[in-house]
Amino acid sequence: MNQLLTFFNGSSIFSKIDLHGAYSLLRNKAGDEHLTAFRTKCGSYEYLVMPFRLTNAPASFQNLFNDIFYDHLDIYPVVYLDDIMVFPKSEEEHGTYVSTVLSRLRANNLLAKASQCLFHVSGVEYLGYIVSSEGLKMDQAKVQQNLNWPPPRDLKAL
Repeated sequence: MNQLLTFFNGSSIFSKIDLHGAYSLLRNKAGDEHLTAFRTKCGSYEYLVMPFRLTNAPASFQNLFNDIFYDHLDIYPVVYLDDIMVFPKSEEEHGTYVSTVLSRLRANNLLAKASQCLFHVSGVEYLGYIVSSEGLKMDQAKVQQNLNWPPPRDLKAL
């Protein structure tokens, strides 16, 4: 989180892009499909694309985005799995940065989930924090939820 503070420092405009069906966008390596096999009463099946809960799925997905944004990473897009944050230092840079990110997504056949995206906002929730020109803050709704959590009353509840 300290690294994120450094990245977002000086930014007052934010855009957050959430990818649609992120893991199903990764094709498994040809010949490795048998490693994802599972069996049901209707027969055996193998995934052609990366299933969500596969152990290496997050690392493979992150590697894909590191390759796509290799020359811009940590300059203006911060990518964590299927969440992309664009944070220009000026109004003029905002359109250029968002356009570049969306163009690269399109060039790699990646789709954003419009209902989960926010563009040109002064503050946004990202990875459990509220990001704004004032820095990173904990999401107060989540903090309050934890504070209101009832204490365990017996060993089983603990």
